[in-house]
Formats: sequence, structure tokens, C-alpha cells
Amino acid sequence: MIYKFKSKVSGDLIMLEENGRTILAIIGKTDPQNLIKGILLPQDMPAAIAALQDAVVKEEAHVQEKVDAARDAGRSLASGGQAISLRQRSLPFIRMLERCHAENKEIVWGV
Repeated sequence: MIYKFKSKVSGDLIMLEENGRTILAIIGKTDPQNLIKGILLPQDMPAAIAALQDAVVKEEAHVQEKVDAARDAGRSLASGGQAISLRQRSLPFIRMLERCHAENKEIVWGV
């Protein structure tokens, strides 16, 4: 399954299921129906942006803790195995949220 987030003011944003579910969970869309289809209204977008930005900061702090612990133990933490970060995955969605909020247009998926 893929997620296709659509709005009237930006191009479609397509995400793989795992990444789309992660984004939806972070913004509070955890109801099973919201995982199939849903809508994000402009008035809810500032909170969604803040939730995503907070999750990015937490993930980056967690990664830094791992790096620091490895360094303190005299080990090197190879960054080559690092998956694409939440910052990278969420940035297109955050930009979509910002644009839709500015234009007062909703974002829909699964419709």
C-alpha cells in the first residue's frame, strides 16, 4: 500500500505505507479509519507541524545519544547503516502542511 496525500494547492505527496503510517501517528491520526482515508483541516495543521518538528528533534537527540555512548565506549557507530531520518521523510509533508495552511486548504488521503 502507498499513501497519496492530496491538496488543491500542492502536488500529490506519495509515501510508502510504513512512512505514511508513521507520519499519521505523529500527527495523531491513529484511528484505523484514518489510516485508510482521512482529511487534515487547515486549523489542525499548526499542531501537526509542531508534532512533526518535535518528533524530529526527539529522534535526532536519540541518535546523538547512541553516537555519544558508542564514542564513550571506544566504539565507532557507523553512519552507513543509518536509515533515512525522520527529518528527511517528514520535510516534504511539513512543506505541504505549511502551504496548505497558508492557502486555507485541506489535505486528504485515501479518497
